[in-house]
Amino acid sequence: MPELPEVETVRRGLEPVLTGARLTRVRQNRPDLRFPFPERFVERLEGATVERLDRRAKYLLFPLSTGETWVSHLGMTGRFTLEGEQLGEFEAAAPIAGKHEHMSLCAVRDAVTTRVGFADARRFGFMGLIPTGAVEAHPWFAGLGPEPLGNGFSGAHLAEAFAGRKPTIKVSLLDQRHVAGLGNIYVCEALYRARISPLVAAGKVSKPRLETLAAVVRDVLGEAILAGGSTLKDFANADGGQGYFQHRFDVYGREGRPCLADGCTGVIRRTVQAGRSTFWCPVCQKR
Repeated sequence: MPELPEVETVRRGLEPVLTGARLTRVRQNRPDLRFPFPERFVERLEGATVERLDRRAKYLLFPLSTGETWVSHLGMTGRFTLEGEQLGEFEAAAPIAGKHEHMSLCAVRDAVTTRVGFADARRFGFMGLIPTGAVEAHPWFAGLGPEPLGNGFSGAHLAEAFAGRKPTIKVSLLDQRHVAGLGNIYVCEALYRARISPLVAAGKVSKPRLETLAAVVRDVLGEAILAGGSTLKDFANADGGQGYFQHRFDVYGREGRPCLADGCTGVIRRTVQAGRSTFWCPVCQKR
C-alpha cells in the first residue's frame, strides 16, 4: 500500500493541474470501489472548483467550492492518470484503462482542459464526499493521531502515547491513532536509524530515545518525499517517473544481507509483526 511519502508525492503532482480547476464531464463507471461511491457523486462533483489539495495521513483531500471535500484513498493499486497516461512507472504492471478505470473527469484551469482518471485494478481504494467543516469529525479522520511532519508530533507525544503500552514499538508506530500516515517501510527504516529494536515494548523505550526516534521519522519521510517516494510493485508518482527512495533502504527488504552500519557484523533479519514484515539488525538494534 502506498505510504505517506507516496501519497504526498501524488498530491504534489496533481496540485498544479487541479488547484483552482473547474471539474467537468465527470464519469463514474461502476457503483463501487472498496465501498460504494457517494450518492449522486457525479452530480455533486460536476461544475465544482477545487480550492486546494490536501493530505491527511494516507488520504488525498480536495476541498471544493460547493462546501464539500472530495476524499480519495489509493488503497493498494489506485492511481490517478492525466490525459489517459499513467502517472508514473510501476515495477509490476496494472491495467489503468478499460474496465479498470472507474471514474474520470476533465479539469479546466486557465482555459486549459486536462483529463483526469482514476484506475484501481484491485478496487481496494475508495472515495467520499464530506461536508468540509465536518471532515475532522468524520470516522475516517476522527481517531487519527498527529501528522509525523506536523507540529503535534514529537518525542514527548510518543512518550505520552506509549506510556505503559505492552505492544511492540513497531506495532505501536503503525497504529494510526498514535501517528497518522506511517507505514511499514518507513517505520522499519526509522527504527533502524534510531537503533531501536522493533521487538521492544513501546512503553519501555525511554523518552530520550523517543526524541531521537521522532527526529529520525521526520528525516526519513522528508528524504523519501524529496526522492519521490518508493516504487514497490504498485506505486508511481504523478510526473511519470518512479520514486527512488527504495535505492536508499538501509534495512527494508535486506533479509540475510550484511548490516550497512560501519563496523557492524550483524546480518539483517526478517520477522512478521501484525501481519507485516519487519526487517532489523539484531546487533545494531538490540533489545
